[in-house]
Amino acid sequence: MGNLLKWVSRAVNGLRSFAYGPGSERPRIGLALGGGFARGIAHIGVLRVLNEASIPIDYVAGTSVGALIGAAYAAGTSLEEMELQGFVTRFKDFGRWTLSRMGMATNDRLDDFLHRLTTVKHFEELEIPLCIVATDLVLGESVEFTDGDMAPPLRASCAYPGLFLPVEYQGRLLVDGFLTAPVPTEAVRHMGADVVIGVHLEPGLLRQKPRNTIEVIGRSFSIIQATARMPWRDYADVILQPDVHHVLWDEFAKTPQLIAAGEAETRRLMPDIKAAIAEYSPVPARRRTTYRYEQET
Repeated sequence: MGNLLKWVSRAVNGLRSFAYGPGSERPRIGLALGGGFARGIAHIGVLRVLNEASIPIDYVAGTSVGALIGAAYAAGTSLEEMELQGFVTRFKDFGRWTLSRMGMATNDRLDDFLHRLTTVKHFEELEIPLCIVATDLVLGESVEFTDGDMAPPLRASCAYPGLFLPVEYQGRLLVDGFLTAPVPTEAVRHMGADVVIGVHLEPGLLRQKPRNTIEVIGRSFSIIQATARMPWRDYADVILQPDVHHVLWDEFAKTPQLIAAGEAETRRLMPDIKAAIAEYSPVPARRRTTYRYEQET
């Protein structure tokens, strides 16, 4: 069955390539999915509209929840299954409170959570190449995982500092990838993408006071990101920013609104996505055009 699914996937991609016209070289398209806890459900809406528009995805890179959604999608999990799982998800499904000097909870339950979405365990089994990005807490640099067991890199990429314990893996102490790659556009370029679509889930700064320590930490990181330069933007051709800033980190019950936000933003910028693909030139010295991504006020 697995081989059959891969054959069907290759056949569909072949048909999509044919649609670009005889003699034309279709650019390899990469999708970079950012973090955002519950806000990450908006990625499902983005994927749905890209599928409807027959935009082929050749590579996926994900940070934090973007890595989880990316892994499920790359494994062939249906968007309907992901939507259903998003709606019923609660903190206890992926987090477990614990006593430690390094954090308040462990996310070791993510292993089982991933298996609810797919039985695939290794990068090599995926239908679409995937990169999961985490941060080396000692060296302060991004770490890109593209082979082997997916579970440890996924837990590392989702290890939000202060909330979840860091993950020790392959001789590194790893935490959430958003610290160095809020949207892993550079990683998907490394994979070989010619055209990169980034999805940034801007949390915004809510006017209400934080409710707990987790929200104090999250609000602090939001302030840092709002004032810092974001080099990841330079690697993207189109950046989607679904309107999810009003959604709190644990509001999984807002799945329908989150998916709708992802769909609306993707439809809004679909002309830019198609233009980026149409204007692609394989000439190495070409000048890349970056399309609209400024946050609207």
